[in-house]
Amino acid sequence: MTTDGLGQAAAARGGGLLVVGDVITDVVARYRGPLATGTDTAAAIRTVPGGAGANVACWAARGGGAEVRLLGRVGADSAAWHERELAACGVRPRLVVDPKAPTGTVICLVDNGEAAERTFLTDSGATLRLEPGDWSDALLDGVTRLHVSGYLLFSEPSRALVAVAVESARARGVQVSLDPASAGFLREVGADRFLSLVEGVDVLLPSRDEACLLTGLSDLADAAGELSRLFPLVVAKQGAEGALLARSGAVYAHVPAVAATPRDTTGAGDAFTGAFLASLLAGATPEEAAAEGCRAGALAVERVGGRPPAPE
Repeated sequence: MTTDGLGQAAAARGGGLLVVGDVITDVVARYRGPLATGTDTAAAIRTVPGGAGANVACWAARGGGAEVRLLGRVGADSAAWHERELAACGVRPRLVVDPKAPTGTVICLVDNGEAAERTFLTDSGATLRLEPGDWSDALLDGVTRLHVSGYLLFSEPSRALVAVAVESARARGVQVSLDPASAGFLREVGADRFLSLVEGVDVLLPSRDEACLLTGLSDLADAAGELSRLFPLVVAKQGAEGALLARSGAVYAHVPAVAATPRDTTGAGDAFTGAFLASLLAGATPEEAAAEGCRAGALAVERVGGRPPAPE
């Protein structure tokens, strides 16, 4: 797919969203614990499209408002499938096909207990091979918001791509948001280094664990406030407890969660982020957008996989 003509539709709608991030094949195994180490544990297993960046794009496109594009890198093994799945959600994908690496794969172990908590085994594959040569400034034509998946900050080639994309966006006055993506990977990179890599981001959307890890603070409100000294807006996601919004060093709003019966919490944060960004594009305030994010997160946890329900 080329970027020719991508800008016209977005410009006509008052500005679109470009997501730069991971496109992943999720293998979701739902079981009722504990796992029987060394032998069999019965599970319901499904293979579904995923990836934090791709999920965000799909949830953002769900309302059918602004145009949503996605830049990602996949292997030839499943490129056509992922492109079809993204297009079916209303996303305009620009997938770079890697000649050497397969599409990234994540095994999602989901405990069928009350919280439906999940554990990931991640093979990033082609995702972290996204590089500056995959970027085109034309991707920003007609775009008013750029969202970056933090997973791309965990390898040198994709870090360089993020730097190019953010610099290009800021030169055009495009707002930039970022989701740190993984507390586990953040520990490997280190909080100080991560924060230095994301300078210039306008909206940071961390989870509770990510916000606390980045600041060294145990209280989420304190952590969100501290991060908002570095970023103009911080939206801290806290699952069943809703979200906190912080500016200028302090939390200024708490948006409650929407009640849900969890089946699979995979992608709930992505659903929040996608709906939040789509609402901002539609003219909502951050508080109103966070409420939409909470509604999307509640819908997401009642489904298996990280994508929204198919359009009717």
